[in-house]
Amino acid sequence: MPKPILLVTRKLPEAIEARASRDYDARLNPQDEMWATDGAEIARRAREVGAAGIFGAAGDALGTACIEALPESVKVIATFSVGFDHIDIAAAKARGIVVVNTPEVLSFATAETAFTLMLMAARRAGEGERMVRAGQWKGWAPTQLLGVTLEGKKLGILGFGRIGRELAAMARGFRMEIHYRDIQKLPPEVEQGAIYHDNEDSFLGAIDIISMHVPGGDANRHWLNAERIAKMKKGSLVVNSGRGVSVHDESLIAALKSGHVRAAGLDVYDGEPKVNPGYLALENVALLPHLGSATIEVRDAMGNRALENLDAVLLKGTEPPHRVA
Repeated sequence: MPKPILLVTRKLPEAIEARASRDYDARLNPQDEMWATDGAEIARRAREVGAAGIFGAAGDALGTACIEALPESVKVIATFSVGFDHIDIAAAKARGIVVVNTPEVLSFATAETAFTLMLMAARRAGEGERMVRAGQWKGWAPTQLLGVTLEGKKLGILGFGRIGRELAAMARGFRMEIHYRDIQKLPPEVEQGAIYHDNEDSFLGAIDIISMHVPGGDANRHWLNAERIAKMKKGSLVVNSGRGVSVHDESLIAALKSGHVRAAGLDVYDGEPKVNPGYLALENVALLPHLGSATIEVRDAMGNRALENLDAVLLKGTEPPHRVA
C-alpha cells in the first residue's frame, strides 16, 4: 500500500522530518518558505499532491477559505502548537476534517520564557546588555540601571492553566506572592496557596506584575487596554508570552512612556512578525522573537506528539489522543 501523503508546511526539527518521511510520503518545506501564510497556497499544494493530512504550525493561514478549498483527500490537520486559533474549527468540522494539537509538552518551557521576561523587565537586563554591546559601559556605579527585585512582589497570573501554574511554581522560589484570575476558582491542591480573584478590579489593584497566559481569539482581543492598565499600581510590570492580540499596543506604549508601567517583557505581538514601532523606541521593554517553546527537547516532543495524532488518524484508523475538532 502506498504511504499517505503528508503536506508539511514548515521546516521541522531533523528528527521529526525523518520520522515523517519514514512513515509517510512527506512533502517537506526544507527551506522554510513562508507560503503557509497564504491559505490559497496551502489549499493549492494540498490539491496538487492529493494530501491525506496537513502538518501545519502556528501562523498558518488555515481559515475558512483555505479549509473549504482543501481536496476531499484531506482527513486531518495537525498543528505544531497548543493554540489553534489560526484554524477555522467550524469549517473543519463541516468538512469532516479532524484537527489535532500538541498540548502538555511545552508548559514548562513557555513558563521559563515568561520568567525570563519578568527578570529582564525588573532588572533592566535588556538595557544593560545593549549598553555593553554598544561599548557605552563605563564601569560599575552605585545608581546605574537600578531596577526592582522580584522578591516579595505580588505576581498576577492571568489564566491559571498549565503554563500559569508552572510559572507560579518558579515564582515561589523567588518568594513572590501568587495571585490569579481565571474563569473559576481552582481546588486548593491546584492553587498551592495562590490567591484567587473573582473580578478584575481586585486582581489588577492587588498585583505588582501581570503575566498573561490567555488564549487568542476575539474574547481576549486587547484585554489589556488603557482602562485596565489604569487600575494597576503605578510602577507595575507587564509580561506577555501568551497571545499578542491580548495587549492593546498603543495603551501599553503610552503607559511605558508615562512610567505608569515601569517596564514590560514581550514574546508575542499583535500581527507578528510585525512589531509596533513604538516599542522599538523604548528602553524599558524587553522584546523576544516568540521564543516561548523554543528548546530542542520541547520542539522534538511537539513534533512527536503531532505525529502520534496523525498516525492515529491516517495509519491506525483510531481516535487521536489530542483532538480539538
